[in-house]
Amino acid sequence: MRSELFFQSSPWWILVCLVAGAAYAFALYQRRPDWNKRLNYGLAALRFVAVSLICFLLVNPLVRSITTSTEKPKVVLAIDNSESMQVAGRDRLTGALSALEQVRSELSAEGIEVAVQTLGDSAVSENLSAITFNSRSTNLSELLNTIRSNYEGRNLTDVVLVSDGIVNQGVSPTFGRYNFAIHSVGLGDTIPKRDVLLKDAISNKIAYLGNQFPVQADVSSYGFQGKTATVVLRQNGREVGRQNVSFTRPETFQSVTFQAAASQKGVQHLVVEVIPQAGEYSPRNNRRDVYIDVIDGKEKILLLALSPHPDIKAIRSIIEKNENYELDIRILNAGVAEIPDKPYDLIILHQLPDVGNAGSGVVQRVLAKNTPVLFVVGNQSGLQNLNSLNPVMQISASGGQLDKVAGRFNADFQQINLDASKLAILERMPPVSVPFGDYQLKPASQVVLWQQVGTVRTTKPLLALNTTGQRKAAVLAGEGIWEWRLEEFAQTDKQEVVDEMLQKVMQLISVKEDRRKLRVYPTRNEFVTGEKVAFETEMYNDIYERLYNRPVRLEITNEKAVTRVFTYTPTESNGRFEVSTLPEGVYRFRATASLNGKTETATGEFFVRELQLEALNTTADHLLLRQLSQQTGGRFYNASSLASLRQDLQKQKPVSRLSSSEQLNELINLRWLFFLIVTLAALEWGFRKYLGGY
Repeated sequence: MRSELFFQSSPWWILVCLVAGAAYAFALYQRRPDWNKRLNYGLAALRFVAVSLICFLLVNPLVRSITTSTEKPKVVLAIDNSESMQVAGRDRLTGALSALEQVRSELSAEGIEVAVQTLGDSAVSENLSAITFNSRSTNLSELLNTIRSNYEGRNLTDVVLVSDGIVNQGVSPTFGRYNFAIHSVGLGDTIPKRDVLLKDAISNKIAYLGNQFPVQADVSSYGFQGKTATVVLRQNGREVGRQNVSFTRPETFQSVTFQAAASQKGVQHLVVEVIPQAGEYSPRNNRRDVYIDVIDGKEKILLLALSPHPDIKAIRSIIEKNENYELDIRILNAGVAEIPDKPYDLIILHQLPDVGNAGSGVVQRVLAKNTPVLFVVGNQSGLQNLNSLNPVMQISASGGQLDKVAGRFNADFQQINLDASKLAILERMPPVSVPFGDYQLKPASQVVLWQQVGTVRTTKPLLALNTTGQRKAAVLAGEGIWEWRLEEFAQTDKQEVVDEMLQKVMQLISVKEDRRKLRVYPTRNEFVTGEKVAFETEMYNDIYERLYNRPVRLEITNEKAVTRVFTYTPTESNGRFEVSTLPEGVYRFRATASLNGKTETATGEFFVRELQLEALNTTADHLLLRQLSQQTGGRFYNASSLASLRQDLQKQKPVSRLSSSEQLNELINLRWLFFLIVTLAALEWGFRKYLGGY
């Protein structure tokens, strides 16, 4: 380390400091007859040095320290420890690792630091033969990027990548940019195996109860020309389909499609399998598992109308655009209508309650529960009963007079995302018929559309909603939206703006609120074998404030009805619980907790999928490794030429790197100067007291 002194002011201040120290010593230590002359000079010198040094520190000089360090060159052995590395035989792999261990030892003896990195793991320091090749996927790009990140700014010169070149996750490593040379060592077997492979099984992740859904199986083969294989689809252990595929060439790829039925609610486990052929290399890649979440998730809507009307067809067309909706339409016949016994999510009342009060019994029956409702007002609507039933607005009209108005979007309405520029088209639509009178919004109601008479903008609501009460509701105070849809199509060749607005309003008022006091749910619905299944837990009291430190009992049941029981206590700092070592399959869970003296329950499903990426392709790709080495200035080696790798690395031994760091400090911050001044002052004081001087 080398140090230099810098001044923030003129160096001539040093003379001032020396003069101050000399003047102080001269004034204090005049010659005294009772003291020895040499002793007097010595005490004066101590005072001179101490005072001069203190004055010098007041000048505030800086010390620049330069530290130079030597960093040895570094080489990283990047080992692909995936399952496919053992395809060519464990003996060949062990021999290659022994040769690499010798390369590592000799490079270390040459003063080169050698580290080992494997897939998904931190650096490995033990013997290479202790590495277990059990990784179920290969992401060489991630491996090299990890090395680049870990050794950024350090003297990393070479990386030795030991791999078979098979990449089944992430991007190809040849697309990356690396600031070090990559020498690749190609292992594995480059000769394709005689095998039948189920490359993929493709299906929807969600299916609706009662529907059919397709399952596509992609089958490839090598070396089975003239043979025939059978592809079987099983659902929950029961065979539901079987098809044959013919291999007309030495290497083939073809797809077959099955139709399966979503006949049972919940996660369904389907297995697609190719019956193994005689002489196949491995039957592991002949099977694929498919998981379908069958839900009864269609929103059930009841449209109850006083009489036939063109608006009913328009509303039906809008609703049926969304396949998640199931619509029932009922028209009153002499005040009577047969209503299906279903738990509806939304009720649309068209011109009900009516002015003649004919459908009052049916209306009261469908509104017996707090089901969300959309009121569509027409010239037959009974406004007095409407005002008592809806929590959105009051309409005061008499004489059955109607008004013709257009719709104008309320730009202040923010509960749902609607494009105001698109909705401006409503002002050019044919007018709808609304009751002529006074309109008054009820508390917490929000306006979606205002009424506009010609070019006059009014403050009367045309479409408004209220989502704060026990019953969510919306009121469309006019009839004739069927003309809006026709006019929009005439102007734009589309029917999007009106449909989107009404669809989102219906979604907003029909969305269900989760009022459960215990909520336990997995962080994802799908996990892979070997991965921890994490559950999040939320607990609430009667006013929905978060609760903690209550024990939760969690029961997890697999497809064979085997149950595992866990107990945990979520805290404010950690509400997550993890379960490990779950094998492949569909699981159902049930969580219970005692909250405020009541037992609350939460249930759900998830599934664990087994990854077979390493079984899908076992043919080594040394061409990729050669390309990667060529791009980075490295060389390609195979198992028999590892001695050349050692010689090449030793021949072009990288030099150590010198690095310097500079640091500026104020001289007054040096601790040893404090002790020096204290020592000088103590010596002077001690001698003076000893000699009787004050």
